Amino acid sequence: MEPVSFGLPFGTTVNLSFWDTIANMPQNQRLTALFAIVGWTVLALIFFYMGSELWLEHRRRKHMVNWQWVLLAIDVPPLEIQSPKAVEQIFAHLSGALISPNIGEKYWQGIKQKWFSLEIISIEGYIQFLIYTESQFRDLVEAAIYAQYPMAEITEVEDYVDMIPNTYPNETHEMVSIEFGLEAEDPYPIRTYEEFEHTVTKDFMFNDPMAAILENFSRIGTGENFWFQLVIQPVAQKWKEKAIDLIKKIIAQKKPQAKTGIMASLGSLPLEAAKMTFEAIRINEFEEAPVRKKEEAPPKISDLTPGVKDTIKAIEDKISKIGFSTKARVIYAARKDVFNPSRCMQGFVGSLNQFNYAGRNAIIPKAFTEAAYAFKTYRLSELKRKFTANYKKRKLKVQKNPYILNTEELATLWHFPLPLVKTPLLQKAMAKRAEPPINLPIETTEESPLRKKIEPTKEPPKEEPPEPEELTYG
Repeated sequence: MEPVSFGLPFGTTVNLSFWDTIANMPQNQRLTALFAIVGWTVLALIFFYMGSELWLEHRRRKHMVNWQWVLLAIDVPPLEIQSPKAVEQIFAHLSGALISPNIGEKYWQGIKQKWFSLEIISIEGYIQFLIYTESQFRDLVEAAIYAQYPMAEITEVEDYVDMIPNTYPNETHEMVSIEFGLEAEDPYPIRTYEEFEHTVTKDFMFNDPMAAILENFSRIGTGENFWFQLVIQPVAQKWKEKAIDLIKKIIAQKKPQAKTGIMASLGSLPLEAAKMTFEAIRINEFEEAPVRKKEEAPPKISDLTPGVKDTIKAIEDKISKIGFSTKARVIYAARKDVFNPSRCMQGFVGSLNQFNYAGRNAIIPKAFTEAAYAFKTYRLSELKRKFTANYKKRKLKVQKNPYILNTEELATLWHFPLPLVKTPLLQKAMAKRAEPPINLPIETTEESPLRKKIEPTKEPPKEEPPEPEELTYG
């Protein structure tokens, strides 16, 4: 068999006999040979990816050393009536924190997108709305709140997370925690506050979904802590491309493909490279041209059912608003003598079911502080430690992957309750059940367990005593 070769300009000749030999091998031997030749490139790509991620994490940690976080307690007067639409505008305002670092800023300076944590806590029955932010965006947060709630009171307080231990088991406390996620893909929306309008009377049109959520916080007693956290991070508009592709698949009545991770993609590279190489050097074999199939008419929206049309419209409505990368979690920690998670955990999970939408999306528990089978005690202790650390550090990209919620969905999950919602005032209402006159001044004796953060004062410079005047003698 003559060697396969062809000429190139300037008298150069390329000999393809080696590749021709591989092409004539049996299929199993051919794939083994190609993997031995090009397999090292896959390993190189894997090591390069791992090295770049480690370097990026190192630079980010070095950059984040200078970050200073503040915790702001938000108090809204009950007479200031605003719908969740006002809180939706607050989230839209917070999207101004979005940055787009270039390659140099990202991989050399370690610049990273900062995030926010919106929290509702109950410390022994005292309920408080909080926002955790980096000091750079404190003015942004305050401006966003005052723009919608001019009479609101914003106070910087000390972080409360150290009220519970870091490790479990311990001598004093016990805890349980749940991390929530979406049941379907990100583009599918959940039920939002606009769908909680009910015409009961002429003056009452809105059934606030926050009432069911806050009811669980009011059931906390002495020695108990129940904390809810919604960590959000501004993201670019690229997430909307996924929704557009999903709409096209729905119209074409195609099932979305299963998700594949980067390791699965890298693992398929040898086979794909072998197939491409074999097809490229297959010069001695010929195949018949494939028979063209009869072109089918493109699918039309008019052919879809009304339910599918509504789903497409709901996805389009979601991507019409600003999105945030989101992670929701809740933690219940109490002294061992009063530990009773059934007091609030099941009720809280049930209160989130009101946002479930059949055929679209739902908020469901994704990770628990539970362990089974081998090494149960050790694994459970490690899970509790991780869940506690994730809450205290307000981490976003841990445990399960974060998901996208838009401003309307976030305002549904976290907003200041309307005055008609009496649950947050349940502790005070126990002292006096009758409604007081409208203009009667009320003195509140309940003290907040959160301590106001006081900046250290600088001592004024000491004045040196004046020098004595020189005396002259005439």
